[in-house]
Amino acid sequence: MKIDGSAVRQGMVIEFKDKLWLVVKHEIRTPGNLRAFNQVELKDVKSGTKDNVRFSSSETIERVQIEGKSCNFLYADDDFLHFMDNENYDQFTISRDTIGEKLPFLQENMTVHIEMYEGQPISAHLPDTVVLTIKEADAVVKGQTASSSYKPAIMENGIRVMVPPYIASGERIVVKTEDSSFVERAKDK
Repeated sequence: MKIDGSAVRQGMVIEFKDKLWLVVKHEIRTPGNLRAFNQVELKDVKSGTKDNVRFSSSETIERVQIEGKSCNFLYADDDFLHFMDNENYDQFTISRDTIGEKLPFLQENMTVHIEMYEGQPISAHLPDTVVLTIKEADAVVKGQTASSSYKPAIMENGIRVMVPPYIASGERIVVKTEDSSFVERAKDK
């Protein structure tokens, strides 16, 4: 499907210079008295190399149709992550780089949305939030609970999260995968 250059957005997969590219970031810019353009950061789906490109609204770009699948994460080995398709129970692998910096949030049996192009996985999206247990947290300082200050806590996956002072070690909390921020205490089931 053809789209104009100003319609390119984050998360899209486009065909550009005879390669498939994942749009990592985009920003519409209007410098002074010049025409507006879309500054786009692209990541090559196969090699992982990045490129910065400017698209004007007069350019036409080929947007690639991708298929989304809901899959369960099974396990990880040295370089690969193993998943199972929830519809037909087929198993496949993707490289650790596909998930990138959100990899520490990946948990066994987690449902992950994987985007495929011609049967090959090209990107993976974790849930917006995960429940984690606090491994280490500083003790509460008397009088600190009245202010809106936060303290650092180390999660079971090694990620550092800033939590309210009333949260203690061993508690389970909900954390945003996008920016590693505290959401709330986990509800016990």
